[in-house]
Amino acid sequence: MMTPALTRSWRLSGAITFTFIALALLLMLHSHWGAFLQWCLSTQITLHRYLVMYLLQLNNHQLSGGLWLLVGAFFYGVLHAIGPGHGKFIVATWLGTNHESALASRLVPFVGSLLQGVSAIAFVFILAVGFNLAAGDLSESRWYVEKISALLIAGFGGYVIYQAARNLSVSHAPRHAGHTADCGCGHHHGVGAASAGDWKTRTGIILSIGVRPCSGAIMILLFSNALGMVSWGMAAVMTMSLGTGLSIMGLSLAVRVARKRTAALFGGERQTWIVPILKIVGGIAIMLFAAVLFLTVIPVSANGDFIAAGC
Repeated sequence: MMTPALTRSWRLSGAITFTFIALALLLMLHSHWGAFLQWCLSTQITLHRYLVMYLLQLNNHQLSGGLWLLVGAFFYGVLHAIGPGHGKFIVATWLGTNHESALASRLVPFVGSLLQGVSAIAFVFILAVGFNLAAGDLSESRWYVEKISALLIAGFGGYVIYQAARNLSVSHAPRHAGHTADCGCGHHHGVGAASAGDWKTRTGIILSIGVRPCSGAIMILLFSNALGMVSWGMAAVMTMSLGTGLSIMGLSLAVRVARKRTAALFGGERQTWIVPILKIVGGIAIMLFAAVLFLTVIPVSANGDFIAAGC
C-alpha cells in the first residue's frame, strides 16, 4: 500500500507532467491555428458545393442525389463540430468547470446541436418564406441574429458568474450547530441546494448553442427553397445537426474524463472555494468569447451571404 507521502509525490509528478504536456499541445495548436482554420474553411466550402450539386441532381429526378445529400450533410455536420465554433467552446468551458453527470454531458450538447438546426429552419422559413425578404435583407437579418445571439451568450456567462459568486459567499458563511435540512431556517442545504439550479444552467447551455444558426445550413435551406425542395433541405439541415451533435457528444465525454483525471492528479476538489472559482473563470471566458463573436460578425452583404468559417 502506498504511503500518504508517496501518494502526494506521485500526484505532484503527475500534475507537473500533465501541465507540461498541456502547454506543449497548446503551443503546437497555436502555431498551426491559421492553417487549421484555412483547412476547415476550404473543406466546408468543398462539401457545401457537393451538397448543392446533390440538390441539383434531385431536381433532375436523380434519386441517388438524395442519399448522397444526407451522407454529405452528416459529414458536413461532423466537420462543423471539429472546426472552431461557439458550441464547442461553451460545452468545453461548461464541463471543464462543472461536475456534471454522464447523462447530462451527453444529452445537453446533443439537444443544443439539434436546436441549432431548428434555429436555421426557423430563420429561413420565417424570414425568407414568410416575409419573402430579399438576399440583402436576409443578410441584414442574419447580422442582427448573430449580434443578439452573442449578447445572449454573454448574458449566460454573467449568470454563471452570479451563481458561482453566490455559492462562494455561502461556502464562506459561518456554520451554526444543528444547521440541517430540517432546521427551519428557510435556506436550502445539501444535495437540493446543488441541484436546484442545474436545469437552469443546462437550459442556458442548450439555448447558447442552439440560438446561433449555422450559415451553411441557412444557405442550403435557401437553395432548396429556391428549387422547390423544402423537405429535402430540412432533412439535410437536421442531418447536419445530427452529425454535429454526435461529434460534440464525443468532445463532451473527453472533456469530462479529462476533468476527472486532472482533479485526481491535483488531489481532488476538497476545498469548497475551488469549484466556484473555476465557475467564475469559466463564466468570464464565456463572456470574453461572446465579445469576440459580437465583434467578428460577418458584415451585411447586399448580394447575400456566402458560407462562413466557424458558423
